[in-house]
Amino acid sequence: MTTTTWNTDRPWRGIMVATTLPFRGDGSVDHDAYAEHVAWLIANGCDGVVPNGSLGEYQTLTDEERAQVVRTAVAAAGDGARVMPGVAAYGSAESRRWAERAAEAGAGSVLLLPPNAYRADERAVRAHYAEVAAAGLPVVAYNNPIDTKVDLTPALLASLYADGSIVAVKEFSGDVRRAYEIAELAPELDLLIGADDVLLELALAGAVGWIAGYPNAFPASCAELYHAAVAGDLDTAVPLYKSLHSLLRWDSKTEFVQSIKLSMDIAGRRGGPTRPPRHPLTGAIEAGVRTATEKAVADGHR
Repeated sequence: MTTTTWNTDRPWRGIMVATTLPFRGDGSVDHDAYAEHVAWLIANGCDGVVPNGSLGEYQTLTDEERAQVVRTAVAAAGDGARVMPGVAAYGSAESRRWAERAAEAGAGSVLLLPPNAYRADERAVRAHYAEVAAAGLPVVAYNNPIDTKVDLTPALLASLYADGSIVAVKEFSGDVRRAYEIAELAPELDLLIGADDVLLELALAGAVGWIAGYPNAFPASCAELYHAAVAGDLDTAVPLYKSLHSLLRWDSKTEFVQSIKLSMDIAGRRGGPTRPPRHPLTGAIEAGVRTATEKAVADGHR
């Protein structure tokens, strides 16, 4: 029976929050604050967390910081299956090592970008995913052709699934039409919503999970929206989606890390600073995020 609810057999389903990472004033990682955040998200309707994704600024972390973030998430989640670490790296061998460390920490799955140090061809992409899958944890592919310049097309995703290399895809292309082609070419491959501002469209197209950004600030409202959307309850989902969309679209912009952290600060959570080279928002961008977040707060979202 197909379910869109998180379960231990398919722990990549449901709402998996791509977590932000709190830094202290001196720039060090505040693992205690991160543990509190992970536990708070799960207590407020989210199913699990995705540490060491782009929103978690993994590119700026040392190896030890990155490893400790996963250990902290597993301990705070109460069940390692609820944790899907990002294992992106420039080399396949390094990505596999991160996947092996995720398995050692007790995580339930991993999230993997394609090779992105150059524009990898299909042969390289398939070899990359096969190498990381050999670590033993279920692999969720992450398709973000906007930033990586490597497009996991529906046909390529079907090949990766047939290879036994992936179990699901986080689809971030923004092209909701792809959902139907993926379902035709690889009907058993789980489609996960990858961009907050196409949540309703992909949910109605058959998505069974959401790797989410804005639940970092408003988990309860986002959980209500997700469950209504995947259930086809448009009477509930459409008004919620319209109310939140001016906020959700910041998840797809270049400044998404700073935007979500600023929204957290405004909503009463701890977003805090980012690590360089990212800088605080200013001008019209800061005003836009602030206006959308204050509207969400005023509308009672939490």
